[in-house]
Amino acid sequence: MDEINEDLPKTDVVLVIGANDTVNPSAQEDATSPIAGMPVLEVWKAATVVVLKRSLGSGYSGVGNPLFFKDNTLMLFGDAKKNADAIASRLREQMTPTLSEKVLVTAG
Repeated sequence: MDEINEDLPKTDVVLVIGANDTVNPSAQEDATSPIAGMPVLEVWKAATVVVLKRSLGSGYSGVGNPLFFKDNTLMLFGDAKKNADAIASRLREQMTPTLSEKVLVTAG
């Protein structure tokens, strides 16, 4: 976690799928939290966080997650596999160059 946490402040987008306790800032920010001191992925330090979950429910620990309410966090509710597939499909569409973009030199 230490290695990836170093990169997160330089990261544009983090996609969190179904995680809760492992990305909960309470582990570091709330000394009274039941998960205080637990190692976590500091995803909230990225520019944008997209969380795929079915609800705002708490994780295994039963602790609410303030990540869900941070200004840089977007929540995408529903079936995570379907939503992740839809995101990947849309990204592929956006990244696939058109025929005209593939042609570097034209006969003239």
